[in-house]
Amino acid sequence: MATRSRTRFPVDRGLNARMMATVFFLFIFYAILVTVLLAVVKTLAIVILIPAVLIFFQYYASDRIALFAMHGRVVSEKEAPKLHAVVDRLCALADMPKPRVAVADVDMPNAFATGRNQDHAVVCVTTGILRRLDEPELEAVLAHELSHVAHRDVAVMTIASFLGVIAGFVTRMLLWSDMLGGLGGGRGRSNQNAGQLVLFELAALVFSAIFYFLSFLLIRALSRYRELAADRSGAILIGQPRILANALVKVTGEIGRIPTKDLRTAETFNAFFFAPAFTKGRGQASISSLFSTHPSLEVRLEQLAKLEAQMGRAA
Repeated sequence: MATRSRTRFPVDRGLNARMMATVFFLFIFYAILVTVLLAVVKTLAIVILIPAVLIFFQYYASDRIALFAMHGRVVSEKEAPKLHAVVDRLCALADMPKPRVAVADVDMPNAFATGRNQDHAVVCVTTGILRRLDEPELEAVLAHELSHVAHRDVAVMTIASFLGVIAGFVTRMLLWSDMLGGLGGGRGRSNQNAGQLVLFELAALVFSAIFYFLSFLLIRALSRYRELAADRSGAILIGQPRILANALVKVTGEIGRIPTKDLRTAETFNAFFFAPAFTKGRGQASISSLFSTHPSLEVRLEQLAKLEAQMGRAA
């Protein structure tokens, strides 16, 4: 079956422009990194090939990896008729193929969607969120998650992450390789030549580390933009931003009641979740928000409130 390229999820051109700008800067950094590496690393093909293989595997098997990590399992309509009914209704509204539906036996209220395209997607909810949300709120959360599928967010984030993975791999390679193992000079080298080589290698190491840090920040910014885009698209699809806002408040509050040790375990998967396991910092101007996979609750609620007002005026 061919993947559908369009759905009825609305396009947010402002958020899309910010996401494209972020990806553009990532590729600029990548081009600079490769240029520097050509002057330093002789096995550049290996440097790129190994991360590429890892990222491709992550992309190709993203649905299976996520379900395995979260102890989720695909459920049939007979096992979860109400959940399937909500997904069926949303997919009909969005005019998109129905993804597989899964449930994770986890008390933390959350949901996620993953998969390399619409034909290989899965949307998963936890038993915790099923117990805590009413049907309209659950529908709003699933609309958010299906927006990720429709907009191919897994592919976008995988491509963006590839650049950061290369930078991180290069940094580690320079730390572990004979290149730095030979600091201080080797046989047959003058002290002056050895010193110049050490400085050159250290400069390459510092550059790749800086690139890794900058790409990390840009990828996190891209993640926050896609969450805002999914909030907006999902809210417009169901026609009631207020319900998605209610679900956000309820889920975030309930996550705060989950034992810290359980949240620490789940924190690794924050980028997948509807709401992060940990919220570090409050407000748009918080420095810690730069490292966050999601916008703050306040920012998300503010966008939904503005959207509710716009839709009310248009009605």
